[in-house]
Amino acid sequence: MSELTISVGALRDLLERREPVTVLDVRPTSQREEWSIPGSRHVDAYEALWAGDADALDRVDLPTDRPVVTVCAVGNTSLLAADQLRRRGWKALSLHGGMRAWSLAWNAAEVAVPGTQASVVQVRRTGKGCLSYLVGSAGEALVIDASVEVPIYLQLAQGRGWRITKVVETHVHADHLSRARELARQSGAELYLPEQQRVKFPFQAVKEGDALQVGSSWLEALRTPGHTFESTCYLLDGRALFTGDTLFVNAVGRPDLKASDPTETRTRAHALYASLERLLRLPVETLVLSCHTNEPIAFDGRPVAATLSQVRSALPLLAESESAFVEALLKRIPPNPPNHLQIVMFNEAGELPEGDPTMLEAGANRCAVA
Repeated sequence: MSELTISVGALRDLLERREPVTVLDVRPTSQREEWSIPGSRHVDAYEALWAGDADALDRVDLPTDRPVVTVCAVGNTSLLAADQLRRRGWKALSLHGGMRAWSLAWNAAEVAVPGTQASVVQVRRTGKGCLSYLVGSAGEALVIDASVEVPIYLQLAQGRGWRITKVVETHVHADHLSRARELARQSGAELYLPEQQRVKFPFQAVKEGDALQVGSSWLEALRTPGHTFESTCYLLDGRALFTGDTLFVNAVGRPDLKASDPTETRTRAHALYASLERLLRLPVETLVLSCHTNEPIAFDGRPVAATLSQVRSALPLLAESESAFVEALLKRIPPNPPNHLQIVMFNEAGELPEGDPTMLEAGANRCAVA
């Protein structure tokens, strides 16, 4: 850190407070297309900046009444951009660590769930698209799919007068390092995972139909194989469905990650179809709360959520026959998430790597197929 840079936490706080700031992304267009900071502006100035072009940013029309934060992949090119802007009179800083560091940035949104006394907070890694949940009732809380740093959950719960008693996973994740085991350790909570033989650490096994209590509310476990064989959704008081990577607001889960061969991928695609058919039989007003999104998450307090009726309308794939669904799904599978095999290895071991986790986690999630 230096007087020429700004930390991820400091920029996050500015955006959280909605203070006037211009975020200028100077990465190549191909990098920005996958992930960006919400509300940022863009100029593809990478080559020009490194070529020493003093006019690299001339075509960018920036407001003069607010500071500028320049952003690149890891924080080097953005230093050149910030220096060029300062020479032209702007108060400019470079984001320390760039988009790789920004993958740990987060914000939160309250989720209104009619028909339940439980409170739900969606905790979002805006720089990676991971969604996790803090569910509180009668002084108790549980966390689903913990993906941000452990102190964030502890602070959010403490600020609401809740004690975290359960930490729950929907499946073994492949695109982010799970913080579930460490959160359970630090909070003294019980750790719950779907019944399976993949992980190598102790946990409470969740089976089909199990009910997990939090305060005066209950989560019913619905086994939904497809994205992984152990994938499990949790239905809160019959009103909100935490779907993990099985169903998104505009996509479905991919069935191929860590599959042993194409035959297993196809088998999981058929299983996913059956699981989705089961979910679609729930009441149409059921709120879908997934553990990922494929768009940057703004600091707007608006949860990423939709009713089953809205999801069905937004996703024509759900209206296909089983054979058509499977063939379409297999044709649309995106590239693998970066480092997903190493991430799965850590998650199956229940460990976190030493040092900077963003070295493994940087980049958008790729768990969805639309």
